[in-house]
Amino acid sequence: MKALFIGGTGTISSAIVRRLSQDKLWEVWLINRGNRSDTVPENVHQIVCDINDEDAVIKAIGDLRFDVVGEFIGFTVDQVERDFRLFKDRTKQYIYISSASAYNKPAASHIITEGTTLANPHWEYSRNKIACEEYLMARYREDKFPVTIVRPSHTYDERSIPLGVHGKNGSWQVIKRMMEGRPVIVHGDGESLWHLTFNEDFAVGYTALMGNRHAIGEAFQITGDEVLTWNQIYQTIADALGVELNAYHVSSEFLNAVGPEYDFEGSLIGDKAVSVSFDNSKIKKLAPDLKTNVPLHKGVRIALEYILNHKECMTEDPEFDKWCDKVIETLESAKKSF
Repeated sequence: MKALFIGGTGTISSAIVRRLSQDKLWEVWLINRGNRSDTVPENVHQIVCDINDEDAVIKAIGDLRFDVVGEFIGFTVDQVERDFRLFKDRTKQYIYISSASAYNKPAASHIITEGTTLANPHWEYSRNKIACEEYLMARYREDKFPVTIVRPSHTYDERSIPLGVHGKNGSWQVIKRMMEGRPVIVHGDGESLWHLTFNEDFAVGYTALMGNRHAIGEAFQITGDEVLTWNQIYQTIADALGVELNAYHVSSEFLNAVGPEYDFEGSLIGDKAVSVSFDNSKIKKLAPDLKTNVPLHKGVRIALEYILNHKECMTEDPEFDKWCDKVIETLESAKKSF
């Protein structure tokens, strides 16, 4: 069986590629710009091409046909429209990575199923994902395009730790603040509930959908089963570092008001600040082996070992660092004025 992944080297897709590269049933192809070719397994075929150059893609693919085409970097409707043009007659299944952030915020219930309303007034990213889903399901209904929708939540890998509040350069600056004993900002009171998923666990659910006729025309959320508060998440990171956690709690609304450059309205108010509990019973009917094999206390240690041994993961973010200090100083000053 042949699979073509658009992307294939990101947080989610890299684990899927590694898993399939060890499965003799699958022949894996990637199409991307080749920026991370060194991470691609040797037995995986790579087409270095700009997916937006449709003529070049058609020429590169030639007569190839696929059992599965997986889209990991489709964020807007024009991109999935392009995919429909390219692959409508070239694949038996098209799997689109959407997002669990597309669910209504706040939802009527904290228990989230695939039937939960899709509507996020706080985040353009999520609204674009909803629009992509709507377009693709229309193509399924009207053109019999074999679509499967997948909605991940907060999935991480060995290159970054999961955080609620961070800057534009990833997680390193927060790790550094922890190691230096400086306060780190935790949104809200830290007691909202959240699911985290290590990418290798996610890959178990995703690959179970590949080539599965029961997945056509359906949407599935895939998350880990471990539910933690954000206080527990940050404490787990501190424990893995062997340091005391110096948490400084700040309301998500205040963070959004003073940090518009970080889009906290979307990433916090429209996502991570809302308590959720994902019901994974639908995906588990097709992926009975799906479970949390890498809980946070293990995943964080895997990530920290990798980060602390790879300088490219230690990107300083002085602007975010100064911003954190300013937020804390401002609130402490306000307390003293009363």
